[in-house]
Amino acid sequence: MTDHIARAMAAKGKIRALACVTTKLANDISFLQGASPAVTVALGRAISGVALMGSILKQGQRLAIKFEGNGPMQKLIAEADWDGALRATVAVPEALAESIPALLGKAGFLTVTKDLGLKEPYSGMVQLASSEIGEDLAYYLTDSEQVPSAMGVGVSLADDGQIAVSGGFLIQSLPPSDEAAVDQIMKTISKLPPLTTLLKGGTTPQQLLDILLEGVGHHPLESTDLLFRCGCSREKVERALLSLGKAELERMIEEQGDASVTCEFCKQQYRFERSEFETLSRSEQGVATS
Repeated sequence: MTDHIARAMAAKGKIRALACVTTKLANDISFLQGASPAVTVALGRAISGVALMGSILKQGQRLAIKFEGNGPMQKLIAEADWDGALRATVAVPEALAESIPALLGKAGFLTVTKDLGLKEPYSGMVQLASSEIGEDLAYYLTDSEQVPSAMGVGVSLADDGQIAVSGGFLIQSLPPSDEAAVDQIMKTISKLPPLTTLLKGGTTPQQLLDILLEGVGHHPLESTDLLFRCGCSREKVERALLSLGKAELERMIEEQGDASVTCEFCKQQYRFERSEFETLSRSEQGVATS
C-alpha cells in the first residue's frame, strides 16, 4: 500500500477526520537514522502524527513537532510540508527502552512550530502529559489550539526489525460541536481493535475512516500521497555556519582546517575545504561590519 493520507468530513462539517499509512516512509527514515527497534517505533508514530497534523496546512506552510524529554532518546523532531513531504530525526538513534514513555522520559516538553508564511513562525509548547506520542499530540491540539482531538498512531515491527505497518488517525471536533456525533465516535474508538491489527489486515486509510465514522454521516475528501523530502542545501549549510559567528568560524579553521557537515535529516554530507571556511569567515566579517 502506497503511503498516503485520506480525509473525510462528518456531521455536516462539524467533524474532521484523517487517517494515514506511513510504513515505507517510517522504514526509510528509521534506516537513515540508524535507529534501534525502540527508536524505530517512536519515529514511526511521530511520522504518522506529523503527517496527520501537516495535512491540515495550507499551500506553502510547514509544521514541525519536537519531543524533548529526560529519557535516553533525548529529542525527536518530525516535520511536514503542506504537500505531504515528511522528514524526521532523533538525537540518540541507538537508544534502548522497554516503552515509548521510557524512551522519551516522563519529564519534558512537546513543541509545535508552524511556518504559516508570516514574518515569524508560530510556536506552542506543552509539558509531556503521558509521553505517548499520539496522546501528547492530541493533548497539545486540545489544550493549546483549542480543537478537541483524538489521535491514534501505531507501529508494528516484523521479526527482522523492519516496520511491518505504521499509520494513524486524527479526529477533530470543529465548532459548533456536535456532541452526539463526538460521543458516537468516541464509543467506536473505545471498541476499536488495535490499530496495527487493522493495518496488518489490509485496512486502508479510507476504510479506517469509514470504521471510525460508522453511524455518523460523512463523506470522503481528496487523498494525498506522502513522501520523504529534505530541504537541506549547501547554501543553507553555509548560512548555518555563518550564524556561528566569525570567532567560531576562525576557531574551526584553526583546529580543523576543513570539515564535513552532515544534515541531521537526510545524512547528506557537505564538505568544506579550508579555503571555503576562510571565505565564509570573511563574508561573516563583512556582514558584521556593514
